[in-house]
Amino acid sequence: MKTDHQILDLEAMQESATQACALLKTLGNRDRLLLLCQLSQGEYCVSELEQQLQIQQPTLSQQLAVLREEQLVATRREGKQIFYRVASKEALAVMQVLYEQFCKGAKK
Repeated sequence: MKTDHQILDLEAMQESATQACALLKTLGNRDRLLLLCQLSQGEYCVSELEQQLQIQQPTLSQQLAVLREEQLVATRREGKQIFYRVASKEALAVMQVLYEQFCKGAKK
C-alpha cells in the first residue's frame, strides 16, 4: 500500500506539543491574553497598559511578571518608565490568529 504521508519524528512532535501547551496555558488567563493582544500592536509602557486595559496595578504587575518568566515579552527602561513588547514570534503568530478570529470586528 503506497502512502504519501510524511513520516514524522515522534520525539520532536512531543517536544513541540509540550511547548505549545505551555504557550496555550499562559494564554489561558484573560488578563495575560489582553496584555499580549495589546502588545501585539506595538510597545507600551506600564501606565499605558494599565489605562488602556483597565487592569489594576497589582494584577498588571503579576501578569507581566508571568509573561516575562515565560519569555513572551521583553522590556526596556527609559528613565523611570518600563516598556513592554512581544518577544516571542510564536506568541505573536497565535495572537494574530486570535485577533483575526475574535477582535477584528470589535475595534472602535
